[in-house]
Amino acid sequence: MITRREGILAMLFGSGMLGLRALATGLPASFLLNPRRALADNQTPMCGSNAQAQYIIFNTSGNGDPINASVPGTYEDPNIVHSSDPTMAPTSLTIGGQSYMAAAPWAALPQTVLDRTCFWHLMTNTPVHPKEPDVLKLMGTTVAGEMLPSLLAKQLAPCLGTIQAQPISLGATTPSEGLSYGGAPLPIIPPLALKATLTSAAGPLTNLQPLRDQTLNQLYALYKNGASPAQQAYIDSLVTSQTQVRNINQGLLNMLTSISDSTANSQILAAVTLIQMKVTPVIAIHIPFGGDNHRDIGLAAETAQTVSGVATIATLMQELASAGLSDQVTLMSLNVFGRTIGPGNTDGRQHNQNHQVSITIGKPFKGGVIGGVAPFQGDYGATAIDSKTGTGSTSGDVQPLGSLASFGQTMLAAVGVAPALISSDVSSGTVITGALA
Repeated sequence: MITRREGILAMLFGSGMLGLRALATGLPASFLLNPRRALADNQTPMCGSNAQAQYIIFNTSGNGDPINASVPGTYEDPNIVHSSDPTMAPTSLTIGGQSYMAAAPWAALPQTVLDRTCFWHLMTNTPVHPKEPDVLKLMGTTVAGEMLPSLLAKQLAPCLGTIQAQPISLGATTPSEGLSYGGAPLPIIPPLALKATLTSAAGPLTNLQPLRDQTLNQLYALYKNGASPAQQAYIDSLVTSQTQVRNINQGLLNMLTSISDSTANSQILAAVTLIQMKVTPVIAIHIPFGGDNHRDIGLAAETAQTVSGVATIATLMQELASAGLSDQVTLMSLNVFGRTIGPGNTDGRQHNQNHQVSITIGKPFKGGVIGGVAPFQGDYGATAIDSKTGTGSTSGDVQPLGSLASFGQTMLAAVGVAPALISSDVSSGTVITGALA
């Protein structure tokens, strides 16, 4: 029987620790898996990288958090109820050259972050918590019932040269937040388990330098005799030096040892570490934003978790910048539903199947507010969207019922997936080009 530690290592790094050898050498796992075939197939043996490809940190919650109650696009109508706490005071911010009002925490994000932030007013068309997997499958519009995180991962893995295509979930708190890939459920790796596996004295990160030398020695004959000069030059440009390996080792260990729990901030540290190790293109986390707040007196939990949630996003952006990953990683969010925001919602909110707000922050997006809200069925719902501008409009070509599929199509387009593949992955919807940089 294998231990839990061995199981996690095998899942992260593959058979024969392929991923660790890729990390130690700088050579893509696909090349190390079969270098003879890679050299025979291509003049430069590694997959050509799509310039738009991004790693994705995917925030998702089955709680139906009230993100939609504090963001730009919900402050124009005075009948919409917001937290009255001073820390959530309506504050002006600028996105994409336009001025909006939002709760103060959002306005505190650095302008460089806001310039890449989109707030998406969407309709998920379900008020049921366990329907979270269906929402991630874009309510029946994805090929073979694949989840959006898995569609993204499948398309991005070859371009990013990751160890695996399967996403990794770090923060699922309920079964409904678990991910699947190809119809198979994926395990959850809490940050503390990742830390325990990778930072022990006999952990894999302690042997990167000898593993580098061993792997390169094994490749030497093939490299010298089987590669053209152009291939040799390309391989040389990728190989990590011994000094770089030492720096990688220390940097990863420092980040992992600072993990003390499995909260959202620790999930972020774990996610950035996994991206630096090129384990997977997509990592799922859970940042609390108010939860299932039916009896939230004075909207106290909503207030506290919105403040902490936005602060967590700010921390993520700081960590990415420190790691030199700001242009290579996008944050996406998608929850099962939003919350009622009409009059009467001052001591808790109810489920709202007609309005959910997603957030994207990354290089592929130009900052803005996509869609909007309007009175609907006694509360508020998402409006139609003009796909060319991204604005909410009664004459928009993306109707509320089609906004979820259109969000999925736009996420695929943002990371460089070809139009033909987008339409085969998501059977309906329209790419909202007005959101793309």
